Amino acid sequence: MIKQVKPWFSPFGEVRGGLLLLTIVLISACSGKKELPKTVSPEKMQEVYEEVKTPFKYGLVVAPTADSLMIDCPTVFQYEGSWYMTYFYFDGRGYETWLAKSGDLLHWEEMGRVLSFSDSTDWDANQKAGYPSLQDPTWGGSYELNQVDGKYWMPYFGGSSTGYEHGLLSIGMAYSDQSPAMVHEWDRHDHPIFKATDAAARWWENSTIYKTWVLLDESKTTGYPYVMYYNARGDSINPGRGAERIGMAVSDDMINWQRFGESPVINHHKGISGDAVIQKMGDVWVMFYFGAFWPDRKDHDAFNRFACSYDLVNWTEWEGEDLIAPSESYDNWFAHKSYVVKHDGVVYHFYCAVNKDSQRGIAVATSKDLGKSELSFQPKN
Repeated sequence: MIKQVKPWFSPFGEVRGGLLLLTIVLISACSGKKELPKTVSPEKMQEVYEEVKTPFKYGLVVAPTADSLMIDCPTVFQYEGSWYMTYFYFDGRGYETWLAKSGDLLHWEEMGRVLSFSDSTDWDANQKAGYPSLQDPTWGGSYELNQVDGKYWMPYFGGSSTGYEHGLLSIGMAYSDQSPAMVHEWDRHDHPIFKATDAAARWWENSTIYKTWVLLDESKTTGYPYVMYYNARGDSINPGRGAERIGMAVSDDMINWQRFGESPVINHHKGISGDAVIQKMGDVWVMFYFGAFWPDRKDHDAFNRFACSYDLVNWTEWEGEDLIAPSESYDNWFAHKSYVVKHDGVVYHFYCAVNKDSQRGIAVATSKDLGKSELSFQPKN
């Protein structure tokens, strides 16, 4: 059963009963925990921007082999000294999750599927969009995946409808006791861990649910070791419509999840705010995410941004230049859906590049000029 919980660490939240409030305050005091700042200073935000900016667009590094295919949503991790990327193929039926390998973060070799279509009536038969989770969250760290109960974990959004993100999409959980660097079909729980149709769903997530990102927080800042951020669409009047926002859930065991708080943590009221990926830079958490069709934006349809937090709940959004925005022939429509790593002093910002012919692949921008690449495919004129 999916329950809703409120942030436990703030003594200023709505709590019924003076005795319960006193107990929480005493427990917090005895445990040595102190309330973390709810905002990040402009100076700190500027410092983060200077660290993560990637002004040099290198080009496409993973691209479809046919015009009828599209590639989307990179997730990059390291395993035994090599780099791996999961991403989605869309062929008209729906999403499948694939794996690629690289020795230098620039040249990638496609390996095969890890979450495939099901020839059945399963709830996720035609959509399986996975994101390997529990990665070392340290900025510039190992980027390796942690295990729980001897397994690697990959939350995904799935659905039975065909088409591009059509129908009711819900969050499922896949897992494997084999190497995440090996091409194999991951096991899956036979039901979603939560859905837009759950009784506990809030007004802003009552239509459908998209990308997930699960973070390992060993310090249990929220009271839980596993924290999930996910995109959700909803509306208080028309449940089938509404903006796309970023919400939270928490877990003690990676199987049983609870919605956290009552409101989304990133909300621009119109358009899309989504695809959170989070790393820790010193004492501040950095969320890379994308925006699209915001009411105050005129220049670009989709672009990559970031926000910062000390407590994983209250996020201060960067108000300066986009990290990535459309500018090249291969990304002149959308430049969105971030995955950012720092390795050997270079920042690599992977993103989904879409041009005005609707060709879609994975591009990368870097913090240092690495020269021009040979593109995997040449966009149409």
